[in-house]
Amino acid sequence: MSSEKRQWGLKVRVWVEREGQKVLGPGRVELLEHIDRERSISAAARKMRMSYRRAWELVQAMNLAAGISLVEASPGGSRGGGASVTPHGYQAIRLYRTIVAQFIETAEQIELSKEPLSTPSGKR
Repeated sequence: MSSEKRQWGLKVRVWVEREGQKVLGPGRVELLEHIDRERSISAAARKMRMSYRRAWELVQAMNLAAGISLVEASPGGSRGGGASVTPHGYQAIRLYRTIVAQFIETAEQIELSKEPLSTPSGKR
């Protein structure tokens, strides 16, 4: 370890909930973005190295928690299925990205001292 002490900092991880149910978080938004690019829940799952089942469960959970479809899927078959992000899904992505940017901006303005946990002399 270097003789120079590492400085303290803040990291922000944000989830958006509705009525106590998680709608959006970093992984869910990434999944929405992959579904948008790939037009497929299965292909999006592969890109994220997760099972199709897990991706499908996340899509269902997001749609249910949001109270509106963020992703619409069409069944497979001989021609294959597909999935698309709905206009509400695009709006959710934008909302999440805006909120995260605001949190990051605020966190960057907070300055921590070099030793934020050191006890001031005479105080406990």
